Amino acid sequence: MSTKTTTTVGKEAGKGSKGRPTVEGSARQARLAARAARVAAGGTVQRGRPSVEGSARQAKLAAQAARIAAGGEIKRGRPAVKKTAEVAA
Repeated sequence: MSTKTTTTVGKEAGKGSKGRPTVEGSARQARLAARAARVAAGGTVQRGRPSVEGSARQAKLAAQAARIAAGGEIKRGRPAVKKTAEVAA
């Protein structure tokens, strides 16, 4: 005879949602609310590290974009090195 009991978890059991509860007055919730308000007002949300204009990487990306716009071929990866056969003496 089995002694296992079955329980329902989650919304089927009439309980709230799973996971850690949110604290409404926390600093994180305030940041998220401010971010949502900026998006709702038509603003932008910047994420990640900002790029430095005039850096070598930005110049390289601009040159690559110009080649793509001109219809040039973009080769991916490291350039192949032609191997020369050594002559045994």
